[in-house]
Amino acid sequence: MSTARTENPVILGLPNQNGQLRGSVKPAGAPGGGGGGPQQQLNQMKGTINNGNSQPAPTTNAVIKPGDDWKKNLKLPPKDMRMKTSDVTATKGNEFEDYCLKRELLMGIFEMGWEKPSPIQSSLFPALVIVPTRELALQVSQICIQVSKHMGGVKVMATTGGTNLRDDIMRLDETVHVVIATPGRILDLIKKGVAKVGQVQMIVLDEADKLLSQDFVVMMEEILGFLPKQRQILLYSATFPLSVQKFMVHFKPYEINLMEELTLKGVTQYYAYVTERQKVHCLNTLFSRLQINQSIIFCNSSQRVELLAKKISQLGYSCFYIHAKMRQEHRNRVFHDFRNGLCRNLVCTDLFTRGIDIQAVNVVINFDFPKLGETYLHRIGRSGRFGHLGLAINLITYDDRFNLKGIEEQLGTEIKPIPGIIDKSLYVAEYHSESGEEVKP
Repeated sequence: MSTARTENPVILGLPNQNGQLRGSVKPAGAPGGGGGGPQQQLNQMKGTINNGNSQPAPTTNAVIKPGDDWKKNLKLPPKDMRMKTSDVTATKGNEFEDYCLKRELLMGIFEMGWEKPSPIQSSLFPALVIVPTRELALQVSQICIQVSKHMGGVKVMATTGGTNLRDDIMRLDETVHVVIATPGRILDLIKKGVAKVGQVQMIVLDEADKLLSQDFVVMMEEILGFLPKQRQILLYSATFPLSVQKFMVHFKPYEINLMEELTLKGVTQYYAYVTERQKVHCLNTLFSRLQINQSIIFCNSSQRVELLAKKISQLGYSCFYIHAKMRQEHRNRVFHDFRNGLCRNLVCTDLFTRGIDIQAVNVVINFDFPKLGETYLHRIGRSGRFGHLGLAINLITYDDRFNLKGIEEQLGTEIKPIPGIIDKSLYVAEYHSESGEEVKP
């Protein structure tokens, strides 16, 4: 069965735009149930997304004394046996212990299931963290909370637009060690004198290409102006547009570029040539033939997201949807529930492309093909996370033909015509090579 399908679908949520459309709900794991497949695979990586104002419950590990084998007391998740591509396995042979990190921090890292530093981590291991979207802020703050849970008293806070400003002001009245923020909100707090950044030693710009684009660059320059002169700026970006280059000319940073190795490995790309009227039928066919664990389906506008989500529900498949015009509490709930495997399919705009890491997603479908190579790269990167294999399928109309050719040339990749039967070893974990060798498309 490729995805959850039910008889007599019931549509919920369109009037209040909560983003969750369901067929007739069955218990998770039951035949036709909406949460069985992805939920089972998510058990080893499941985490609750909160608003960043609380730490997890204290662990019950015994006190570790000098000379003890502290690793034996760790609560490690099940080992991830899925195959990984060489862009994340080709490390320098370093271990996390090689970087003079506190033992309590190492404990949090290992209990996340991270065994060795990735190539990018081992290249620049050495705060204020700035991210472009609210969902990414919640994700990063949750990871910070989990990694620091053994460090005792580390306060992590996420602050984004669309949430209660008074709550943020109250939280900042006490010491906060790590702040994850969207640009507009942190700038507002700084100007109000609530967020005191005069002693911030490090600022991280995650998805720097977006943060230095026309949407945010003026705010970012203003934020940096409030920081002390002796501070470190870290830029992380999968693409290197002119906006980032201009910023680097001004600040003259040290550059580490792994892009030749990290672009599109592990993601097999196909296109299906269709008319606009054939798209929904083609999508229905894909649902019936593919072995989808979780899928993300991209549209080019908020209106088309809601229309498509309604169509998918009418076809009998449960789906969620998310876009920037929804109320923040509904966006948070959709993100939380989809990440925890409560639904197989998510329809969204490009809001959901930036850095969102949901390990169970193995299929990305561009219902509407993007115009820019940068957008395409970030979309299909939602599958094949951290070296695992994934599938990207693009529905191409006559008007998209030049964009398809241009993106292939820009990214130096090949998007092939979709075959009648797609080899499951290209995107389904249980069909990967048992030897652990990389499967090449």
